Amino acid sequence: MKIVFIITNLATGGAETMLLKLLQHLDRTRFQPTVISLIGLGEISPRIQALGIPVHTLGMSRGLPGPLAFLRLVRLLRQLQPDVVHTWMYHADLMGGLAARLTDCRKVIWGIHQSNLSRELNKRSTLQVVKLCARLSAWVPAQIISCSTRAKEVHATVGYRADKLHVIPNGFELDRFTPDAAARASVRAELGVAADTPLVGLIARYDSQKNHPGFVEAAALVAAQLPHVHFVLTGKDVDAANQVLQAAIVQHGLQERMHLLGRRDDVPRLMAALDVLASSSHGEAFPNVLGEAMACGVPCAVTDVGDSADIVGSTGRVVPAGDMQGLARELLALLLLPPAQRATLGQQARQRVQDQYEIGHVARLYEAAYEQVARSA
Repeated sequence: MKIVFIITNLATGGAETMLLKLLQHLDRTRFQPTVISLIGLGEISPRIQALGIPVHTLGMSRGLPGPLAFLRLVRLLRQLQPDVVHTWMYHADLMGGLAARLTDCRKVIWGIHQSNLSRELNKRSTLQVVKLCARLSAWVPAQIISCSTRAKEVHATVGYRADKLHVIPNGFELDRFTPDAAARASVRAELGVAADTPLVGLIARYDSQKNHPGFVEAAALVAAQLPHVHFVLTGKDVDAANQVLQAAIVQHGLQERMHLLGRRDDVPRLMAALDVLASSSHGEAFPNVLGEAMACGVPCAVTDVGDSADIVGSTGRVVPAGDMQGLARELLALLLLPPAQRATLGQQARQRVQDQYEIGHVARLYEAAYEQVARSA
């Protein structure tokens, strides 16, 4: 079965990383994948190409899709003649879905990877695309796959066809994200801190929805109670050149405690070095970092956005979105647990990922969806 995956971009991000993991675990004896990126190749493209999977890019500019790029996509789909088209993210849903229908391909699956549609945290053009997709959802896609229950509910509320919405959660590689005592030691050595230094991590690109300023506020409250705690932040644009983030750190007097590492390729190592992972987000659908940290045996303190509370379950702590005092309180509670008790919580977290979100199981769910759509009228 020939499947064309159409995604807005292939820069590092949660949806893009999940597409890569799916392609790594897709049964290539039954499915022949091709990937089309509307904007550019980004950091994920070489890893997809290394799997022997063709990757095409349209070089589209950001914003609403342009007619020339749309026509190029139509021509490319006519050449590829896919059995199923699976689009990822709003612009790809709109543009890829319409292009597929114009080539007489009715086997279209849309992908939803976001749950917060507030005007404050989204571009106007993105919300315009969402509105268009809602209107077209009765006609364009045969099925709509959401990575979270919360995102499914939100999109049904704004007009997406509820009977077409299904949930397939993100999946995680337990052989790649795993507890690692050597990583704990080596990361502390890299940071130049003592071997017993408590580390709290925030692993996220710099984006308004991730709420880095809120995390700095919570970190200051934690640091006031735990003199030896340090904070590790990594992700795109989370580095010394970020003047807004640097100003917040200076304002709270955390220059000696806050380590800004930028985008890194050794995230499993950094995850395994943490004592606790924090998620201070205003909006998420299904944050990959939670499952990755849990697979490393690291408990999480999170805001109640998207499916975050369902992911961590009883193995972590949950506070309302925007409650940074509450987040600080729960981070402290986890850090102050006896080491054996926190280790047990971490083991339970890893077991939860294994039971519910293992990537091989998730890939089989996607394969079943492709076969179902391919058989549909």
